[in-house]
Amino acid sequence: MADRRRAPLSALTTLTRRPRPELRPVPPVPAGTEADAARSRVVDNAVYSAGRRVATPDSAADSRAELDLGEERLAWLGLYRPEPQELGELAELFDLPELAVEDAIKAHQRPKFERYGGTLFVVLKAARYEDSTEQVEFGEVHLFLGADFAVTVRHSESPDLSRVRRRLESEPALLAKGSEAVLYATLDAVVDGYRPVVDGLATDIDEIETEVFRGDPGVSRRIYELSQEVLEFQRAAQPLTGILAAITAGFDKYGVDEELRSYLRDVADHVTQVIERVEGFRQQLRDILTVNATLVAQRQNEEIRELTEASIAQGEEVKKISAWAAILFAPTLVGTVYGMNFDDMPELHWSLGYPFALLAMVGVSLALYAVFKRRGWI
Repeated sequence: MADRRRAPLSALTTLTRRPRPELRPVPPVPAGTEADAARSRVVDNAVYSAGRRVATPDSAADSRAELDLGEERLAWLGLYRPEPQELGELAELFDLPELAVEDAIKAHQRPKFERYGGTLFVVLKAARYEDSTEQVEFGEVHLFLGADFAVTVRHSESPDLSRVRRRLESEPALLAKGSEAVLYATLDAVVDGYRPVVDGLATDIDEIETEVFRGDPGVSRRIYELSQEVLEFQRAAQPLTGILAAITAGFDKYGVDEELRSYLRDVADHVTQVIERVEGFRQQLRDILTVNATLVAQRQNEEIRELTEASIAQGEEVKKISAWAAILFAPTLVGTVYGMNFDDMPELHWSLGYPFALLAMVGVSLALYAVFKRRGWI
């Protein structure tokens, strides 16, 4: 079994062939049937000679046969979400490594670079920024590259490999360099697709900063969601540095064309710029989250202070009400006692009783007023 660990370009691995019961070739089907429509997952199939299209075969088997008609030919098959049987047929025709084919069927792989004998297997993560939803969508593309073939398997809408093919077909001198040119052009398309994502994320972060200082209650959730997008974007872009380093390390051993070397170095520079920007985004979002937490705490403290002041003011009002209630209660108590008019009550026939009662009520009220005034209740 082949070693599944990532290997540099200069490290060759030996693949022990095993039977593939789950990757049986698809039997021929009559044209015009539903089964034929299901096989239309091959987006484009072309054979090139000296960088120019010389044939557009109807099937992978025809492409394999075309390669035997002349030297220095390149068969390039582009597939979109193929069925396992389709990849099984290609694996038999082009002797693709079993483990890599299994990865291409399952998809959801991490970006990686592996060499199985004379076949190179590369997984790339593409990204696309959706303006309508302000979200980043991620895609995945698998490349099988041999001396005379290139098989690209796309599991999402991005990257647009039809544009990659059109570009290379418009530059025959570049496409004539073989499957390495397909790898370069695909890498370049993926990395170029990162630029709008970086710009979109930068705009989102600016908007979040405005929302933070505006006190938007939903900004914390958006910061978290954007942080997750930035992290996933970093996971897509970061491994490209290792992939390009491995390719660079094998320039001399595998005789990579000098022009392609400069192109790949340019892609590596762009990847470095993207990764630096993304790392800056992560730091910026951490700072924004800290500032938001501080502002939320300040607003909460302000609300608590206002509630406390309102509670204190309410307490002062209660004190005043209670003090006046006590002052008014004293004369009411005296008047109530002497208003019962029982025959046996003392002082009822006392000539000084009335002025004494008035004096008692006024005296008690003044005494209570003085006490409450001294304590600041009124």
